Amino acid sequence: MLYNPDCFLVIAGPCSLESSEVCMQVAETLAKLQAENSNFQIIFKGSFDKANRTSSTSNRGTGQEEGLSLLQRVKESFGLPTLTDIHLPQQASSVAEVCDVLQIPAFLCRQTDILVAAGKTGRAVNIKKGQFLAPADMRFAYDKVCMKNPVETWLTERGSTFGYGNLVVDTRAIPIMQKIANPVIIDASHGVQLPGAGGGQSSGQIEHIPTIAKAGIAAGADGLFIETHPDPKKAISDKDSQLPLQDFSNFAKSCLRLWSFIKNEGA
Repeated sequence: MLYNPDCFLVIAGPCSLESSEVCMQVAETLAKLQAENSNFQIIFKGSFDKANRTSSTSNRGTGQEEGLSLLQRVKESFGLPTLTDIHLPQQASSVAEVCDVLQIPAFLCRQTDILVAAGKTGRAVNIKKGQFLAPADMRFAYDKVCMKNPVETWLTERGSTFGYGNLVVDTRAIPIMQKIANPVIIDASHGVQLPGAGGGQSSGQIEHIPTIAKAGIAAGADGLFIETHPDPKKAISDKDSQLPLQDFSNFAKSCLRLWSFIKNEGA
């Protein structure tokens, strides 16, 4: 089992793998934080294809071959486990050769073929809850991943559609989904998105990342999903919902303190 319930799980990295420079700079910060505090379990994340961009003219990222090469380099250079999204069933086996966790994007969380393919690899699978789905209905996504054999399956809350161009995070989703699987993770980056509200791209309210993160942790979340970038305004995607890398370590430590308090209070 990859997930360690005695540690605070943090899935972090740039939205898009984007470039070697960005990946290595972020991975170095994450690895340093991991080395300083064994109470963290840090997973490096990054997407090789932003396949659900609002506009067809948007930059989709490195592509699979280059992206997997970057993720392999992160593993070899810093010893961090890695996670990336898959968008097609046929991507599962090749991605599983490099990554420790296969992620199912929220828009694809009901797609049977991709869920089954991810489960067949034997790797851990992180399913993002769809913006359109009730938390309890993630039971069916979980069952599809485990259809062929039991697989370590994680669930992530990332907000629900609330009118046009807006999301709301209902923290009741945390305990509801914990009845289905563990860990359950709060996505503080996508939770502050304003989908499609940026004129052909998603916007966001980065100032509310601490609110979403800490509300989720207070509700019992086992981990945190957070995107971070050395210079978010220059990122090729999600400019308004990635935490500046210079702020990441202190932010993560504050989340760890809250998680530890909640965990010990319930002991």
